[in-house]
Amino acid sequence: MDRYGAIVRGDCSRKEIALIFSADEFSEGATTILRQLQQQNIKASFFLTGRFLDNPINEPLILKMLEDQHYIGAHSDQHLLYCDWTNRDSLLIDRRTFDQDLSKVYYKLKRFGIDKTKAPLFLPPYEWYNKEISEWTSNHGLQLINFTPGTLTTADYTTPDMGKRYRSSEVIYESVLSFMKQDIHELKGFIMLIHLGVGPHRKDKFYNRLPSLINTLLNNGYRFERIDELLK
Repeated sequence: MDRYGAIVRGDCSRKEIALIFSADEFSEGATTILRQLQQQNIKASFFLTGRFLDNPINEPLILKMLEDQHYIGAHSDQHLLYCDWTNRDSLLIDRRTFDQDLSKVYYKLKRFGIDKTKAPLFLPPYEWYNKEISEWTSNHGLQLINFTPGTLTTADYTTPDMGKRYRSSEVIYESVLSFMKQDIHELKGFIMLIHLGVGPHRKDKFYNRLPSLINTLLNNGYRFERIDELLK
């Protein structure tokens, strides 16, 4: 658990990894990702916003996630930014707004047969939060989670016009292999976040490297688990 109350890693003694995919506005990688997971018989986890759930284009994707027995959880309703980027202790929303937004996304998940008992893990929008957000989450009977820091997979949305913030798929891929070699626990218990879609402006889609990444990790003795299984 990190200093703000979110679980960011599983058991560091087991060679298990949880692939988690977040989605809000874009989903162009979903078919590729779901096909690869099915071919490798891998269970993953998908954290979806209410906006994603509302889009009728995404319904077949959600049904496929359910059919393949992936974990589906909440990523907020409207993908709100909870805290100031430069002053994390400064909230940008009040408690009522948080409660209403969270309740809405779970109402929409219930349309697909998913209630809080099936989806007790909550991935905050932008993966940005503080202790108050963690406490508010707990008051809903939920547990805040986040990705394990150390690799660059969360930068798969960046574009060349972002300057130094841009990370190519090759750089992202190499960051995973480098971390596996350098960290004392390697990638054991790792929660790896990749975006389900990143929009048309990024042409170099990291999810296209998923087959190679999965095979490399399997060859290194890792198993892939749903996030709820990883954190048991």
